[in-house]
Amino acid sequence: MPKLSQSFPSGRDRGVTVVVEGFFAFVWFGWGLAAPPPWLTIPFAVGVVLGALLAVTGVVAAWRSTGRLSASDPAVRRRYGIIVGLEFGLLGAGAAALGATGLYQWIPVWVCFGVGVHFFPLATTLQNPSLRPLGVLLVAVAAAALAAGLATAVAPSTVTGAGAGLCLLAFGFATLLIGGREHGDPAARRRP
Repeated sequence: MPKLSQSFPSGRDRGVTVVVEGFFAFVWFGWGLAAPPPWLTIPFAVGVVLGALLAVTGVVAAWRSTGRLSASDPAVRRRYGIIVGLEFGLLGAGAAALGATGLYQWIPVWVCFGVGVHFFPLATTLQNPSLRPLGVLLVAVAAAALAAGLATAVAPSTVTGAGAGLCLLAFGFATLLIGGREHGDPAARRRP
């Protein structure tokens, strides 16, 4: 059974993953601010700040790390481009269709679902197993947002903003704190 630290990327990949997860936590918490109940405004704002700080920390970790990015391999870069290109195309088409039919409030649910699904092929392409449970959680967040949106007056963007933001923030911090420990990553070691 692989160790927990082996589920997360190491080296520069670790830093870049933290940047991406922190940035998108920032984005999702921001999207959650579209129509939250008043009591969630401050927690969403705190999430926005934490996501931004995590992204900046990821930049520092990537800069201090050694080694090449796995995406510097042309085959990996090509597969990554195809996956992300398909994701953007499908999410854009779905969002446009939802907007054109007046169902714009469901766009965050569609995007959250698509982002969750795209993590499955990315996990293999980037050799980052931690993306699979993150994908499962984001698909679950999308399902919860759909259910809440259909059954209550809660805006789907509130549910996806909180759920996706928290998931990405948690995985970003886990990548930062756990990733690289047993791979000899100097940026993952504590300074005396």
